[in-house]
Amino acid sequence: MRTSLSAKRNIEGYAFILPGMVYMLALLGYPLLYNFILGFRDVDVKTFRSGSDVFVGLSNYLYLFRDPVFRLVFRNTIVFTLACIAIQFTIGFLLALFFSKKFTYAGPIRGLILIAYMMPMSVTAMVGKNMFGQIGVINDLLFKLKLIRDLPIWLADGTMAMSAVIAMNCWVGIPFNMLLLTSGLTNVPEEIYESAAMDGASAWIRFWKITVPCIRSSIFAVLMLGFIYTFKAFDLMFIMTAGGPLNATDVLGTYSYRLSFTEFKFSMGSSAAIILFFCLFLIGLFYLRMSVTEEQ
Repeated sequence: MRTSLSAKRNIEGYAFILPGMVYMLALLGYPLLYNFILGFRDVDVKTFRSGSDVFVGLSNYLYLFRDPVFRLVFRNTIVFTLACIAIQFTIGFLLALFFSKKFTYAGPIRGLILIAYMMPMSVTAMVGKNMFGQIGVINDLLFKLKLIRDLPIWLADGTMAMSAVIAMNCWVGIPFNMLLLTSGLTNVPEEIYESAAMDGASAWIRFWKITVPCIRSSIFAVLMLGFIYTFKAFDLMFIMTAGGPLNATDVLGTYSYRLSFTEFKFSMGSSAAIILFFCLFLIGLFYLRMSVTEEQ
């Protein structure tokens, strides 16, 4: 009787997840598999129309790893990701600590900050493109403060363009970090802080010995999710800079898109996308492994 009841519950559980599984396999599984196959073949405009593409094995991947443009793009992706994670986590953590204190209008102010996170990334990119334009609000503010004499073209210089896209991505990422870290801070009992204060522990000691250990899982989740979301960035660069100037803001997402849909090198674009997928896959496995270890 117990065995049949357990089997019935298992069947019910599989029935509930079946629609979602079919949806994932149809809309994500098949394109991913087809993209993986393209990475091992030589498919471009000519071979695609004639159907004369051939199997080339790892040649596409070897070509990418030898290509200086791909190495630049990969380095841009790492620099962009690490810079965004460092900035948005630091500021988001400080804001979370600030808004964890009870004071008047804390809720409304926190809600206003979250508006940046709720905006679509395409809208954020258009706002950033206008803000960092030659006659945008950034140059106007710097000129009025007499910090600059000439109006620089932010998005036409490699270093300045990367700084601009990092700033706009952090504008979205800071509220995300603040929201998750604030939820973690609310779960820390006040009694622990009160006991530590009565024992003479300073604010710095309470922060390192109580706050950080208690929200360690939240910190780890924020860092891992932030890394995944930032590493696969596409729309922000595509709209603000289109990967320019001279590939200075090209990341794996925009580079794969350009190879596939601008230069029509479908196999090369698929190979770049698969490299991006495996990087995120390894990070995802690491995140799951660490989550299981944390729970145990």
